[in-house]
Amino acid sequence: MKLKVKEELCSGCNVCRVVCALQNFGVVQPSQALLKIKGQFPDPGTYKIIYCTQCGDCAEACPENAIIEKNGEYNIDYDLCTQCMVCVDSCPFDVMVVTEAEYPAKCTGCGKCVKLCPRQAVLADRIAKEAI
Repeated sequence: MKLKVKEELCSGCNVCRVVCALQNFGVVQPSQALLKIKGQFPDPGTYKIIYCTQCGDCAEACPENAIIEKNGEYNIDYDLCTQCMVCVDSCPFDVMVVTEAEYPAKCTGCGKCVKLCPRQAVLADRIAKEAI
């Protein structure tokens, strides 16, 4: 699932980040999330949502072809991954992370952030089109 955002609706509550970390890593630690929320100071109440756009730069950079595109979404094939982290370094949005097991991780398109965002600032691509 490709994500879209409506940053003007974001309150900076980090629910999306909490649920992302919980869904992907089983921890309630927003710092482990595969998306970021940054306050746009000195403009209080304005937030930038940084997320995986499924641009494919990680897949292009991967020397093992371990990041595979299917239906416009890129996912890591951990059987092919050699943990070189070239993909993490190539992410233009800095939203790929290295897990505690020392594997790269990126948005899996699970949609939990979309379902649980209380202000609908994080949307699925199809929802974003309908909302506009």
